[in-house]
Amino acid sequence: MSARVTRAMHRVRRADFLPPGVRHHAPVDVPLTIGHGQTNSQPWTVAFMLGLLDVRPGHRVLDVGAGSGWSTALLHELLDARGSLAAVEIVPELVKFGQANLDAAGVDVKVSQARAGVLGLPEQAPFDRILVSAESADLPAELVAQLAPGGIMVIPVAGAMWRVEKRADGDLEVSRHGGFRFVPLRRRL
Repeated sequence: MSARVTRAMHRVRRADFLPPGVRHHAPVDVPLTIGHGQTNSQPWTVAFMLGLLDVRPGHRVLDVGAGSGWSTALLHELLDARGSLAAVEIVPELVKFGQANLDAAGVDVKVSQARAGVLGLPEQAPFDRILVSAESADLPAELVAQLAPGGIMVIPVAGAMWRVEKRADGDLEVSRHGGFRFVPLRRRL
């Protein structure tokens, strides 16, 4: 894990992004329920994903599956107030929960409600970095299309963590890492 990711993980308290009933479990390295069939991923997994993503100040970043807002706040920290960050979530109750958590933490990012049948925020593309916190059965072409040339997406696909880099010529360079399980990536509720 990079020093930048380690610092962000220490600065952004996981407990502040959890429902009150599970906050006491925040230090435990396990996924925790945030309701509506969704989870707040275990810290080691989030740190691993952020390391693969390699967010730098000045990037345009998209957080797909913002959930409780924790990953969004971590990405905001990594951007260091330089660049832009968009977040999207499909579960309406979690859009409100995540937004409330971000507001309480002083993180000025809007969580957008995902539109039925649409992945990501194509109207705001292209993005230099895309973090996806839900598992897809295959690589979603609509998210790849939202990557800028030279952009990187980190997404769980079919039980592995994929790092997808779109080269300047539009070709993809994909590396697969370890075994991971996430809630399913959905295009509709």
